Amino acid sequence: MDIQKITLRFAVITALIFSASFCRMIPHMPNFSPLAAIGLFGAAHFVKKWQAFLIPIAATWLSDLFINNIIYGQYYPKFTWFYAGFYWQYGSYLLITLAGIFIFKKVNAKRVIAGVITSTAIFFLVSNFGSWIDNSTYPQNFGGLITCYIAGIPFLKGTLLGDVCYSAILFGSFALAQLRFPVLRIAYLD
Repeated sequence: MDIQKITLRFAVITALIFSASFCRMIPHMPNFSPLAAIGLFGAAHFVKKWQAFLIPIAATWLSDLFINNIIYGQYYPKFTWFYAGFYWQYGSYLLITLAGIFIFKKVNAKRVIAGVITSTAIFFLVSNFGSWIDNSTYPQNFGGLITCYIAGIPFLKGTLLGDVCYSAILFGSFALAQLRFPVLRIAYLD
């Protein structure tokens, strides 16, 4: 019976993550995304921590496949498995998940807020660093790096709002589900 509880819990967490990742299809402001939130959510709730890395990255990649080949397919000459510079974004999501593992020894509102602030900062720092490295628009010196970070500031609002919104939805809905369905709670697991 315990294995059924674990399987149900895993299925619900995974379904929430995949559902959130496909919310990227909803029109939104730049950088308003569920991707950092799904990394935090996975880090907080998967019992096996390798799942916290694998499931959100898989959901991100599948939603990228859909976005790049269906929604924006006209901009790519052939089927696109990975877009240019994807490794900077995916790397930031993996770092966000790692940070989440350390933040979420226990899940509560204060830790969710800490996770949101941390994830926003990680994404901003990593993605803009990648943009500086991969983009010849910016001089490859410290001044160019600072210019790139300054150019990224207008997108910070969307990142923060997306992290807040999707974290509230994911953590809040799962907390409510745990209240309604005690089988989803982790107390009985090792």
